Amino acid sequence: MISIQKQGFLAVCLLMLLGACKSEKTEVSEAPHETDKYIAEVREEYAPDGRVALFDVESRKYENGYVLRGESNLPEAVANLKEKLEVENITYTDSIQLLPSEELEGKTEGVIKISVANLRSRPSHSAELVTQATLGMPVKVLKKDGSWYYIQTPDGYLAWVDYGGVTPISEEDLDTWRAAEKVIFLEPFGFSYVEASANGEVVSDLVAGNILEVLGETNGFYEVKYPNDKKAFVEKSAAQPYRQWVASLQPTGASLIKTSKSLKGLPYLWGGTSPKGVDCSGYTKTIFFLNGMIIPRDASQQIHTGVEVDSTRNFENLIAGDLLFFGRKATDTTSERVIHVGMWIGDNKFIHSMGDVHISTMDTTAADFDEYNYNRYLRTKRVLDQDDNKIIQLAQSDLFINPETTSEK
Repeated sequence: MISIQKQGFLAVCLLMLLGACKSEKTEVSEAPHETDKYIAEVREEYAPDGRVALFDVESRKYENGYVLRGESNLPEAVANLKEKLEVENITYTDSIQLLPSEELEGKTEGVIKISVANLRSRPSHSAELVTQATLGMPVKVLKKDGSWYYIQTPDGYLAWVDYGGVTPISEEDLDTWRAAEKVIFLEPFGFSYVEASANGEVVSDLVAGNILEVLGETNGFYEVKYPNDKKAFVEKSAAQPYRQWVASLQPTGASLIKTSKSLKGLPYLWGGTSPKGVDCSGYTKTIFFLNGMIIPRDASQQIHTGVEVDSTRNFENLIAGDLLFFGRKATDTTSERVIHVGMWIGDNKFIHSMGDVHISTMDTTAADFDEYNYNRYLRTKRVLDQDDNKIIQLAQSDLFINPETTSEK
């Protein structure tokens, strides 16, 4: 049993603790906060799609004003929010962290250093696979959590990759990397070797679209260097100088079909965007990348590129390379939902990743008629020969090379 003296002592301590608490800022409950609508307005304007833009901001109200908390990689969005609050004479304290984080110490760029890096929704191997990035792809590095890096890919996608998949570097180092001569691996699958021999020890696997710095040539092999300075040899027959490849790019329906069929049979993989496995939009994205075009990651994003060519199942208007979108049509009470995409290859057929990569037909009289996808068809968009802010043409970009440097090869 606690003595009276001890009870008194505990009471005094409790009063002292309560007094100390009262001297701190006290959060005031208010729902909704008057700042919420301004945060929502800015988010809708600058970051309507959280997959490609980060504006994770909230406010807390205290007795002496609001505190803005969270993080964003959009300084203009944060500035706009603060301006709105100041116009309304709302008192606030800015505790928003702008990315890239200062903890990166200037290493705010990065290059993928393995054949295929898995990018996840959270910094954990058990988290959802949201997309992939391939060897040689430059990315923005925004922050670090333990051994994981939060990055943004060239198509704008935000995700986490572990340290084994990326080499963080400074802007200056990225410029040096871009200025170096490179080769692009073009076979669906392959390897690099310790020596200039296909019978030698393997350094790593490679997939189509991998890009490596080239140091020289010997005995039918390119000597190459990885982003983490690892060196190896790649058969010349499986690769091509990057500048030469870019200069030769003339995407056509025929070239898109050729690429699409070279990946037939690949297994469906949610989040996959490489020859190691693809989901539906990852497959179409890979086809176009290997033909020099970077299109958005997901089907619900890809549908906003290019121009519409059909929405009534009039497939006579389609040409090879057109993208067909499927899902749920909008109703009076529900919005449209895009959940699948495939590519038209002609003759009433399209190729897509569903279970695996295969060809389906829209011919209602055919024995293998794809009735399921026919019934959920939404519309077709033409991306080929389109140039908008959602499509990156590698021939005009400095994504992998500095266009001001000239090749000596």
